[in-house]
Amino acid sequence: MTKAVRFHKTGGAEVLQLDDVQVGEPGQGQARIRHTAIGVNFVDTYQRTGLYPMQLPQTAGNEGAGVVEAVGPDVTMVKPGDRVAYTGQIGSYCGQRVLPADRLVKIPEGISDEQAASMMLKGMTVQYLIHRTYPVKSGDTVLWHAAAGGVGLIACQWLKALGATVIGTVGSEEKAKLAKAHGAHHVINYSTENFVARVKEITGGKGVPVVYDSVGKTTWEGSLDCLRPLGMWVTFGNASGAVPPLNTLILAQKGSLFLTRPTLATYTASRADLEMTSKSLFDIVKSGKVKIEISARYKLADAAQAHRDLEGRKTTGSVILLP
Repeated sequence: MTKAVRFHKTGGAEVLQLDDVQVGEPGQGQARIRHTAIGVNFVDTYQRTGLYPMQLPQTAGNEGAGVVEAVGPDVTMVKPGDRVAYTGQIGSYCGQRVLPADRLVKIPEGISDEQAASMMLKGMTVQYLIHRTYPVKSGDTVLWHAAAGGVGLIACQWLKALGATVIGTVGSEEKAKLAKAHGAHHVINYSTENFVARVKEITGGKGVPVVYDSVGKTTWEGSLDCLRPLGMWVTFGNASGAVPPLNTLILAQKGSLFLTRPTLATYTASRADLEMTSKSLFDIVKSGKVKIEISARYKLADAAQAHRDLEGRKTTGSVILLP
């Protein structure tokens, strides 16, 4: 038996409860791991509220790090004793679990379990967004919403390392200082400034070639207005609520714009893509050019409070649970 944070119905953070669950032996192609750290992400709240429908009851969480305890038949990519991490496998808020071995990656020397647990989803998201969805080049000017969040702080550092000019939006002066300290060249406090006007001012009226938008409902219209002709709006989250249905004619009217709604699951669906993406992340972190900031640690039993703090915009950087 192990402890697991589950929800038996959708709703607010109060639906999360600590249950005892049975942990089986790993079958064909599977591995059992003991978690040492568990990542907390906005997608966890989308699943809990029902925005992303799940089969119930469900163990919350999508990423973690730990040690392999046992492997099933024909598993050769990991072995007992290996330090491993993963993301994209719902059910991580627990002490132990069984999951597909081909979704695990080994944690290299120089990366701690806590770092790995807190950066797999966020860091690999940044990797595919800036290297594959829109390949950012040195000299590009990029607008990144929620620049002081867990994904945003990694993005600011990585984009700076690529030679891009980073314009970040935040919701407070405290977060503005944080984004600036992590590589953002220009920071806009959207609670006191018009971010569209400021982007136009910064770019001399030209706009930017790409906007990375995980905020959604409150930023989508302004995001389109920040783009130059043929620019790309990358919408990859809904922190303020879902983007409403839109008439695609607006993309033509605003300059033949591109729109994409990518997911990490698609970009890492193959084992080769998963290994390439995670290696790129581990390498940039080991180089020191990207530092992973863990702003809060909670006990597994306090997962509901972690969700409240995340949804209340009280956190910055990465948040983890400790089993």
